[in-house]
Amino acid sequence: MRFIAGLIEKLQRHPKRIVFPEGTEPAVLQAARQFYALRLGAPIVLGPRNCVEELALEHAISLEGIRILDPARSEELEGFAIRYNRLRRAQGLEEVEAREALMQPNYFAAMMLAMHQADGMVSGATYTIASVTRPLFQIVGPAPGTRTVAGCVVVELEDSRFGEQGVLFLADCAVVPTPTVEELAEIVVSTARMARHLLGVKPRVALLSFSTKGSAQHESVGRVQAATALARQKTREQNLEAYIEGELQIDAALMPELGRRKCPELALPASANVLIFPELNSGQIAARLLHYVARAEAYGPVLLGLDRPAANVPRGSEAWDILGAAAIVGVQSIHLPLLYPGAGQCLPGEARS
Repeated sequence: MRFIAGLIEKLQRHPKRIVFPEGTEPAVLQAARQFYALRLGAPIVLGPRNCVEELALEHAISLEGIRILDPARSEELEGFAIRYNRLRRAQGLEEVEAREALMQPNYFAAMMLAMHQADGMVSGATYTIASVTRPLFQIVGPAPGTRTVAGCVVVELEDSRFGEQGVLFLADCAVVPTPTVEELAEIVVSTARMARHLLGVKPRVALLSFSTKGSAQHESVGRVQAATALARQKTREQNLEAYIEGELQIDAALMPELGRRKCPELALPASANVLIFPELNSGQIAARLLHYVARAEAYGPVLLGLDRPAANVPRGSEAWDILGAAAIVGVQSIHLPLLYPGAGQCLPGEARS
């Protein structure tokens, strides 16, 4: 709550336009209403107007300040379809197929994002991760100098001893099933950069494993060790100040005093506030465990490494979870070029200078 409250204050000073493709989902519509009521910017919901209005009436949700767009009836549809067809022509996409794709809310929202008609996108309350990320990958694509897109869940615990006053950044929790050394290192850099941007402190990054500093031997341990060294190199090259330590077991990462018993030269001065998982299974399981068992607030996954800000919330998310993700995405968009130099400068299909 404290973490999101701070982001809300920042976004109130720099309001943004967030598109919510699932305008016929009650929790999404409620989140859009809260986004406007808190003066965070202009929410845009997608869906047939009559369906959105009926839903709002049924759930007593005011539509004041909420822009409603129906992709099938939008005057932008034809232009969006032409641009999407150009993007995907090499893959054999026909004009009719391009138009049909852009009538789908996630594709239409991704094109709005890419065409600067929205500053951020939040989806997933009724869609699978693939249904949300595929349009973003095809239309928005990665930020300049970035090859790996990953999903970061921001968790806020009641116990402030862990992370940064209870706030932890967990990655990857959405995209890369088994990251290579290079991918893992890029995930470290993207997550650390976002943590620095949102928390305002030097990130303390732990690359997690079942081993601490060589206490076990395994291929996956060696991959984490190599990724740690590469991530340190990349942060130096990019002038990103961060503590980076690995490979570490979770107790050593979260409790430095215990970590120093295992490893006296531990580089983390305090509890890690960024946790990097060796593969997707462990990252997603940990995020859900913290949310449901530890009753932590969990926001995202926020997609890192994209050319525009976006988040994929889990199916069944409640309005507050969706609003929190929207606040993170909105704050990301305020200083996007600081996170990814050169991001957001080109429209879909244009060559970068």
